[in-house]
Amino acid sequence: MSEYPMPDSFSPDCPLVTAVMPSPRFGERRGPGGPDAIVLHYTGLPSLTEALACLAGPEGTVSCHYVVEESGRVLQLVPEHSRAWHAGESIWAGDTDVNSRSIGIEIANPGHDFGCPDFPQAQIDAVIALCRDIIARRAIRPDRVLGHSDVAPVRKRDPGEKFPWAALAAAGVGLWVPPAPPADGRFIVRGERGLPVEALQALLALYGYGLDITGLFDETTEAVVAAFQRHFRPARVDGVADVSTVTTLRDLIAARDASLNASRASPRV
Repeated sequence: MSEYPMPDSFSPDCPLVTAVMPSPRFGERRGPGGPDAIVLHYTGLPSLTEALACLAGPEGTVSCHYVVEESGRVLQLVPEHSRAWHAGESIWAGDTDVNSRSIGIEIANPGHDFGCPDFPQAQIDAVIALCRDIIARRAIRPDRVLGHSDVAPVRKRDPGEKFPWAALAAAGVGLWVPPAPPADGRFIVRGERGLPVEALQALLALYGYGLDITGLFDETTEAVVAAFQRHFRPARVDGVADVSTVTTLRDLIAARDASLNASRASPRV
């Protein structure tokens, strides 16, 4: 249960919140500073009722800060200043306590195990509006808007390759570059080892993925490549490091670095 008492209700952090549904699963954030990342999930259950029972009911095991319903309604379950239990065992940019560093948003969608239906436009519009509000209040960088599969690639696939990351980025939420189209050519697959594998692992780790640089394209490396594809090159998610995947990864790192350099160079008011 929670590490300190939660009131029966609380004031929502965002004006877009339709209702507050307090979850008993939360705690105090660890480490200095407030959250500086957003992690997007899908609920992965057949119905919203089942999802809310899991996230806010007394017998559930996880929680989150916000739930965005298919209709676009936004519920808040945990105050932003508290640590919700949404990311589980995860890592990003060397930080293994992603829950303390992030705000978790669950998007009502049955996910891969139940047909992976499209996300309704009203729901995506609400996700964008919610994220933009959080980003504006907390100065969250574009490259710190992540999917659950980014921070837990071996365990998770959400919000999935059908999630419209490009549309979010066009609205100012997250980082995106046009992915290089899949094509024939050199590729790296599980079981290979050597300098090309080391270089690939180093690039993935440089962007933030939790991956040791071993020179062996093992099961974990394959899962991280698939997670990268699911977010940034969704036309083909196979865990194979082809030219398209590597080119997109390099372009993404360059865009991230350019954005950071521009931010540092901008005069402060």
